[in-house]
Amino acid sequence: MNRSNYIIWPAIIMLLTCMSSCDFIAGVFKGGVYVGVFLVIIVIAIIFWLISKARG
Repeated sequence: MNRSNYIIWPAIIMLLTCMSSCDFIAGVFKGGVYVGVFLVIIVIAIIFWLISKARG
């Protein structure tokens, strides 16, 4: 382990124990929604790009 891991892991553990479980789960799902929307937009853009390449 490098030196930065000695600082990061205790900070993460402290944050997880300070947050209530409901807040943590809500944050995970909110982040998941944004990631899901981003991935859908990327997939749609790739499909449109492939269709335009097939026509041209």
